[in-house]
Amino acid sequence: MDDNSSELQGATSVWKPGQTYAMAIVCLLIGLAIGYFLRGSAATTPVALATAARPTGDPHAGMGQRPMPTLEDMKKMADKQAEPLLTTLKTDPKNAALLNKTALTYKAAHQFKEAITYFQKALDIDPKNVAIRDDMASCMYFTGDVDGALDQLNKSLTYDPKFAGTLMNIGVIKWQGKNDAKGAIASWETLLKLNPDFPQKEMVERLIAQAQQQPNTAPSSDQPKG
Repeated sequence: MDDNSSELQGATSVWKPGQTYAMAIVCLLIGLAIGYFLRGSAATTPVALATAARPTGDPHAGMGQRPMPTLEDMKKMADKQAEPLLTTLKTDPKNAALLNKTALTYKAAHQFKEAITYFQKALDIDPKNVAIRDDMASCMYFTGDVDGALDQLNKSLTYDPKFAGTLMNIGVIKWQGKNDAKGAIASWETLLKLNPDFPQKEMVERLIAQAQQQPNTAPSSDQPKG
């Protein structure tokens, strides 16, 4: 992961669908997929996600190899998978678990705006659910709403200040989305302090070391925002 890490550029701008998809793939490849990363309910590791998402130079090369699906293809697949969930929601609209499952279906297909809609509905019912809020924050990040993502993650900390996934993701977004290396380091150091037995401790220490080598270009609090 160290060799493949690179800064995400233009995170605060409004991205076109193709750019959003490409940015999501980049994040998966460098092992910093916000929200997919360190979710307690996630069964897939970042390495597996990166392998599944890695595009080939020639999408038609290899026996039986298929080209990467387009966003439109993925939207159709997500709609089909979500159809039975949405049918059930018509009779049980306040089912937070079902709303979350619907949101995750769209998130997995990189349909982040649709996912946000259902994550928000789930949070309206279960506002203290940190995993759901962190997932919504990841989708907001991928749509270019960096500040909104950080706001949601900071709100998660009011419910569970020790949650490793939240602290990890705050660090990644500050580093990659805000060019705030100092803020990222502070979040990761807090993660390790509050979670001394964190399984990915060595990885976090490597990220801290990388961030320490990069200049902090985030505006200070006393500087006007551009």
